[in-house]
Amino acid sequence: MHYAPGRERCPLAVSPFKSCTVPRPIGWISTVNVRGEANLAPYSQWQNLSFDPPMVMFAANPYSDGRRKHSVLNAEATGWFVWNMATYDLREAVNISAMEWPDGVDEFAEAGVTKAACLDAPGPRVAESPAHFECRYLSTTRLPGNSHHGWVDVVFGQVTQIHVKDAVILPSGKLDIVGIRPLARLGYYDYTSVTEVFEMRIPGASRAASAGLEGKA
Repeated sequence: MHYAPGRERCPLAVSPFKSCTVPRPIGWISTVNVRGEANLAPYSQWQNLSFDPPMVMFAANPYSDGRRKHSVLNAEATGWFVWNMATYDLREAVNISAMEWPDGVDEFAEAGVTKAACLDAPGPRVAESPAHFECRYLSTTRLPGNSHHGWVDVVFGQVTQIHVKDAVILPSGKLDIVGIRPLARLGYYDYTSVTEVFEMRIPGASRAASAGLEGKA
């Protein structure tokens, strides 16, 4: 199977593009608008960028009519956004918050999750989530698409506060990832969660490189 996107019709019933880069961690982003109204929405284009200082990004396609997502507009307007770790236990709340709610609707209330105060960011975080990043907005890069929905806003932020619940920290100091079961997107309507972990160390890596890869403080 082979085709050239944009020039040739996909020979499959559904495009394989979104199901090849997998699993994709969920950027469950909470923000507030300039009126102080909370917003909560998941994005499956979310990633760490660097660690010194810690920087992250999420990417948001506009609505089909070209309107930009509330998370993007709120981050730009207030200078802040918050990442909340999406988990298997919170999957239904994540899915409800993915609905196209009108501006001003409180997705925290609609999804049945609790607001917890942040230290730096003006908006709330999801209290039920086991980990959070408070992120100071840095910039937005807009990449053009072939349709209203094809454009994308790539939002960059610097992490200023990290919250982790004590209950998900192992005696080693590492997060109990299997116990947390972080949620990830597989494309289509398919998701997965982490239920298995294995370790691989790079042969011949120096002590400094090994410590950096493991994230030792």
